[in-house]
Amino acid sequence: MSQSTPSETTRAQDTRQTSTTPKVNWDGSKMRSSYANVCNVQSSREEVVVYFGTNQAWKGDEEEITVELTDRIILSPFAAQRLSELLSRVLEQYQSRFGPLATRTEAVPRGAN
Repeated sequence: MSQSTPSETTRAQDTRQTSTTPKVNWDGSKMRSSYANVCNVQSSREEVVVYFGTNQAWKGDEEEITVELTDRIILSPFAAQRLSELLSRVLEQYQSRFGPLATRTEAVPRGAN
């Protein structure tokens, strides 16, 4: 009966961990791009819904604006958490390169409910 050295055991464990992590191939063949300057989020226990649209009230002095909603992405809470973490990291990197962002919270678009 042969005994494994600690380094052989570690290598075997590393190989098992590597082989159980699937390689991700990103297929963009059906991807489309859209522009959004407004987003809104709703959630329930089972899902997080993110709405994207375009505010075309360029003057900024309108009493009422209409936001054309173009896309709705429905995520599980787990996927939403991962997205939140990814966006936080990207924005931290952006602000470290280009400076802080000043944002204004938009009103909830009517009809997004």
